[in-house]
Amino acid sequence: MSLVTAVCRVDRLLPDSGTIGVTAIDKRPVTGGVRVRPLGLYADVQADRKHHGGEDQAVYAYADEDAAYFADALDREVAPGLFGENLRTSGVDVTGAVTGERWRVGETLELEVTIPRIPCGTFARRMAIDGWVRRFADEGRPGAYLRVVRSGTVTAGDPIEVTYRPDHGVTIGEIFGDLSPERARSVLESGERLAPKVVRDLSKVAARATAPR
Repeated sequence: MSLVTAVCRVDRLLPDSGTIGVTAIDKRPVTGGVRVRPLGLYADVQADRKHHGGEDQAVYAYADEDAAYFADALDREVAPGLFGENLRTSGVDVTGAVTGERWRVGETLELEVTIPRIPCGTFARRMAIDGWVRRFADEGRPGAYLRVVRSGTVTAGDPIEVTYRPDHGVTIGEIFGDLSPERARSVLESGERLAPKVVRDLSKVAARATAPR
């Protein structure tokens, strides 16, 4: 069974040596139901709104299975929220999720998979591991951002049901990895209604095929 195993939101803003000066990456599990609206979980924030948040990156999901992989590799606990995720999931192939697929979470919440998480300097400082950005990228377990299609409430233990999966088949893992211009174009030309961020990102990849050498 696929389900939400933890719901996380910012615990407190932490000082950060990046350009913003603070970070909201310190997400921790909360009890009870949390309302989720187009810009994300109630009482959650993003410090760097140029690169994080917005409607197409409203919710960040990370799989228990991928967290367990990193816990084994790093020989340390990867507790819910450590990677800055809002939802920790079990039984969902987050890396294998197709961009544009939809999840029903609990009774009312509906989410749409958009793009993979790209590791950044803030994440590296959070982990305090040399070469963390490269290592995280090389492992190919990025987690996925989601858009809120229908607002609702999420609670740890809620079931997750994949209600729709586009035929183009391009996954979060493929976008995070070496997505070809041809595959990017197949999504753009699929006739699917794509989130604006997905269109922008895939258009950049598709343009590589026609760029002058």
